[in-house]
Amino acid sequence: MYQTSAFSFKDLDDMEDFYRGNKEYLYTRFSNPNTDDLGQGVAELEGAPKGVATSSGMSAILAGVLAVVSHGDHIIASEDIYGGTYQLFAHELKEFGIEVSFVSMNNLDEIENTIRVNTKLLYSESITNPLLRVENLASLISLAKKHKLTTMIDNTFATPYLIKPFELGADLVIHSATKYIGGHSDVTAGVLVGNETLISKAKTKVVNLGCNLSPFEAWLACRGLKTLAVRMERQVKNAQALADFLRQNTAIKRVYYPESVSENGNGAIVSVDLGENYDIDVFFKSLQWIRIVPTLAGVESTVTYPLRTSHRTVPEAIRSKLGITRGLVRISLGIEDAEDIIDAFDKAIKTAKL
Repeated sequence: MYQTSAFSFKDLDDMEDFYRGNKEYLYTRFSNPNTDDLGQGVAELEGAPKGVATSSGMSAILAGVLAVVSHGDHIIASEDIYGGTYQLFAHELKEFGIEVSFVSMNNLDEIENTIRVNTKLLYSESITNPLLRVENLASLISLAKKHKLTTMIDNTFATPYLIKPFELGADLVIHSATKYIGGHSDVTAGVLVGNETLISKAKTKVVNLGCNLSPFEAWLACRGLKTLAVRMERQVKNAQALADFLRQNTAIKRVYYPESVSENGNGAIVSVDLGENYDIDVFFKSLQWIRIVPTLAGVESTVTYPLRTSHRTVPEAIRSKLGITRGLVRISLGIEDAEDIIDAFDKAIKTAKL
């Protein structure tokens, strides 16, 4: 672990070698062996040549976006993206003079009709948060290439264990490494991977905007990266088991869990709309050992309430259109025994029945 803010030099000529490109490290905001390890490690898993680690998933998105667009440009984004990303696109980027149109990515005609002369970027998620729609990446990327648009895909929910957007032709792929990459609920980090030209531009944004990750957080995320496959294998199996169980309950309005995502399974998140037959407050109070948190993807099973967390600030009309209802619960499956998980949710659901 290189837990240092700067690197020392024997003389001025030695320090000048950094600026000549002969030395890698000067100051940790610029680069550090641990942060480089994380960026490159995720890049290799995604099949991309380069990656850069950042302070959070949101800063990875920002760096990627600003590597592609600037004042006066236009972005087309999926309408059902993570609430934090929606806030960034709908409000913060507007102050940069960047316009964003939100569309249904299931409708290629709508996307094409939204493209403008100044459109530069097409943005979506491989598996959407929280309703788990699986993006048709092949069609989306093909359309983007046809119109010479850059594609950027948030692959946080799928991870490279299930989907590799870069290998399908995406230009940039981002991860909130706080989630499955880190995997232990003890680090906040982001990673952006892609081709060398775009990552070089993004890294400049990371340095100049102060979006760098600290060495210790990078080291923790790299530790988590080592067990990504074994964790995902167990979590995906647990998610499938819980989804199958919940679908047997005809009183539940809807269970969201994708099918045919990859040969390794369908993801480690299950979302469920309990509908009008259950008291949502009683449900959350009856979960016993399963904790309520505003995040996901640790080794412990957790739940969150999108209406009051991730999509709290999304306009009500948009939430209603997407299906972010009062009864919607997002469940992140951990690595516990599947029967224990199912038992905990079964008891909470029975207690909350009206």
